Amino acid sequence: MAHGNELIGHDAHGHAYHGPRVLPADLSAPAVVAVWRTRALIVAALFALLSVVFAFTSEGRNHMLRGYLLGFMLCFGFAGGGLCLLMLQYVSGGKWGLLLRRPLEAMTRTTPLLVLLFIPLIAFGKHLWLWARYTSYDAVRNALAGHLLTEGEAHALDYKRAMLSPVSVCIQMAVVFGFILLWGFFLNKWSLQRDADPNRGTLKSFEYWRIKAENISGIGILIYVIMLSIAAIDLIMALDITWYSTVWGFLFLVGQGYAVLALGVHTSIRLAEYEPYKTILRKTEQYDLGKFMLGFVMLNIYLAFAQFLIIWSANSPEEIPWYLNRTHGGWWVITTCDFVFHWVIPFCCLLSRDFKYSRKKMLFLTGWMIFAKAFDLFWLIEPNFPGARGNLHLAGNFGIFAYITVPVAVIALWMAYYLTQLMARPVVVLNDPHTAEILEAEHAH
Repeated sequence: MAHGNELIGHDAHGHAYHGPRVLPADLSAPAVVAVWRTRALIVAALFALLSVVFAFTSEGRNHMLRGYLLGFMLCFGFAGGGLCLLMLQYVSGGKWGLLLRRPLEAMTRTTPLLVLLFIPLIAFGKHLWLWARYTSYDAVRNALAGHLLTEGEAHALDYKRAMLSPVSVCIQMAVVFGFILLWGFFLNKWSLQRDADPNRGTLKSFEYWRIKAENISGIGILIYVIMLSIAAIDLIMALDITWYSTVWGFLFLVGQGYAVLALGVHTSIRLAEYEPYKTILRKTEQYDLGKFMLGFVMLNIYLAFAQFLIIWSANSPEEIPWYLNRTHGGWWVITTCDFVFHWVIPFCCLLSRDFKYSRKKMLFLTGWMIFAKAFDLFWLIEPNFPGARGNLHLAGNFGIFAYITVPVAVIALWMAYYLTQLMARPVVVLNDPHTAEILEAEHAH
């Protein structure tokens, strides 16, 4: 994989040597993280003020809520997906987890903020979901008689009421958040205890903490897949009450891994400009993380295309309209851009060996992938609503720009809290068998 030699340190006289690097005494996050947090708060406040403009028209308010859902789902993906990737690392092992563990842990600790951000969605849910607007059989019958619902929508609302009702969804999301909070609490707690272990650095200590984390993570991944499937169905699939897909949960699972890896790698490369990450982020590990990202990009492509191919070839009248709404009336342009932004560009870039070694290029790509994920969520959300189905109208539709200002405000607020959590503990894991390995001299450039 690598070739050439690299000087990785200097002795007391300034002479270069090829021995292992030494971690600095201070392993806390660099002071610049506080600056990043301040900038994120400023962006959040600025875009929140810009979003107020859309509150003066009914269409603008509707788009504000849809944009808010987009921002919430992206941030939920960072927190929940961060937990899932953290558990995956404990189960699979590998040096990549040593670099991403603290960022992933910080993502999981943002869940309390997401609980608060979920409240407006439930409070104003009737403007998003039919199940929140028509909460009883009588309400459905009256809406059907008034031609506010189609026969298919009325039947789906009645049939799915056990799962899709305000009370049911609140209970389900409480369980989802509870799981993320509980599993995140234990993994974060044990991570600190692991570094403080008096037997730190011994095989006995390594094995004790490895087995303990594996035991909770193995079953945790399975539970999280179920929890995520429930949340994705409740909040996104149910925007079109008549549509369903058997791979929906897996699509969101892989999509979360796609976005979480992008944010984790972006964070690591940014931190690598300063100590202590400057010491531990070698080009070898950066290259490996790039390959890992490529795997998620390819899996994302595979699942999305498999869903499309199966539904399109079956030609089922209950499922085909979902894709027709995203290909007619100008939506084909958005669909094409989504394919290029979300898959083609990351795939082509990550195929390049030199690209994965370049920190500047990887910073751009990871930022681009987060944008592409947000763009994909727009493609998933907006065509579900009357007036937008198969009819992308930008001219005269000022409210649609709330899809820019509102998500940016939500994501920036979440990012500020994420950076706060990142500063809350040392950013380097000590009690891990890969720590010594990652400090060794590398032969890559």
